[in-house]
Amino acid sequence: MDSQTTYNYKVVRQFTVMTVVWGIVGMLVGVFIAAELVWPQLNMDIPWITFSRLRPLHTNAVIFAFGGSALFATSYYVVQRTCQTRLISDGLAAFTFWGWQLIIVLAAITLPLGITSSREYAELEWPIDILIAVVWVSYAIVFFGTIMKRRVSHIYVANWFFGAFILTIAVLHIVNNIEVPVSLTKSYSVYPGAIDAMVQWWYGHNAVGFFLTAGFLGMMYYFVPKQAGRPVYSYRLSVVHFWALISTYMWAGPHHLHYTALPVWAQSLGMVFSLILLAPSWGGMINGIMTLSGAWHKLRDDPILKFLITSLSFYGMSTFEGPMMAIKTVNALSHYTDWTIGHVHSGALGWVAMVTIGSVYFLIPKLFGREQMYSVRLIDWHFWMATVGVVLYIVSMWISGIMQGLMWRAVNDDGTLTYSFIETVQAMHPFYFVRFLGGALFLAGMLVMVWNVIKTISGARPVDAPVPQTA
Repeated sequence: MDSQTTYNYKVVRQFTVMTVVWGIVGMLVGVFIAAELVWPQLNMDIPWITFSRLRPLHTNAVIFAFGGSALFATSYYVVQRTCQTRLISDGLAAFTFWGWQLIIVLAAITLPLGITSSREYAELEWPIDILIAVVWVSYAIVFFGTIMKRRVSHIYVANWFFGAFILTIAVLHIVNNIEVPVSLTKSYSVYPGAIDAMVQWWYGHNAVGFFLTAGFLGMMYYFVPKQAGRPVYSYRLSVVHFWALISTYMWAGPHHLHYTALPVWAQSLGMVFSLILLAPSWGGMINGIMTLSGAWHKLRDDPILKFLITSLSFYGMSTFEGPMMAIKTVNALSHYTDWTIGHVHSGALGWVAMVTIGSVYFLIPKLFGREQMYSVRLIDWHFWMATVGVVLYIVSMWISGIMQGLMWRAVNDDGTLTYSFIETVQAMHPFYFVRFLGGALFLAGMLVMVWNVIKTISGARPVDAPVPQTA
């Protein structure tokens, strides 16, 4: 069959398989550093595997390797299917795959060596930053070029979210990483002091807002209706959701900098926009869950749908919790505690990972010419392992975090601190063990997924679906 009469599923297959691979790698590192907090001797005094070196490797691996590969895979799949046309350039699409994998490998080498810009979620040094920008611009050309050559007039809302995520991440990455190189492995930001902090958290929170939210909402708006066999509950609400989300998310970053040197007006602005964000976030969650209206019975027998709908529940929960934690009086207790860690992972594991896992289970059989996954029962096992793992993780961190905050602010009658810092660390220890168990259970679920994927694709012949031919 002529390549122009089929969709380009090759690059989708590559990114989908690497999503699973990097998911295992990133979560394995996460479980290991969680274990280091329970048993500090695990680092064996080797600098490359200390918590401080591996923590940025974990965040980069799960966000940009696992999450990024999932976004590339699903956006390339969705844009072709909804525009009824092949990707505009097979060569450029292949470049984005190999370029992205190279970036991930370079991160895995440099971060354990301590080569870092020390900026959260933007730790990679300037030569890798340039490569990221080149690959990302190529990604934008492929995505928007494909939309421009679409054979249907309508642009489905999932592509709006993917498009906003691609454009915004490009701007965030380039502006935040304007730096002065002093050697091949070291650079310094051009921004001074408090401005540097402001730019970093404008980037940092919008990496959450656009990479980990807008992009995955694009995934949700395609795969939930497809798996449910129902149209999206309210298309009008999806459009309102889009414009409300992208116009407010950009302003929420300063809530990371409450009670710091940042001007108070900027802190308050971040808090107000964080609270406003609750409305579009819950609008999107309701739209996704209500897509199952009249089809709730499917949840009994369809574990892929369980993943997708449960992810939306976690999305709703974490997007309620985030604005609440942005309120200054709540933040005074929660900031710098494990509560923040629990909040991040309710979004990262509960929302991002679960919607990704559901989408990958949807894609794999279609990309490899199978009717369905090798074992539906194993998907169900994976679902319950993931769900219990997330709950153990976030509940332990909520309890630990609130306890930390209360212990840190407790004072005696004479004004001295009631607890020493080491006493708070001792009190957190059992909760770190529960967090380790939750993470290990989630990782075990991913290993079940790997087995299921291997059995599904072994002996299968990759297929590229035909592009519908119009008269």
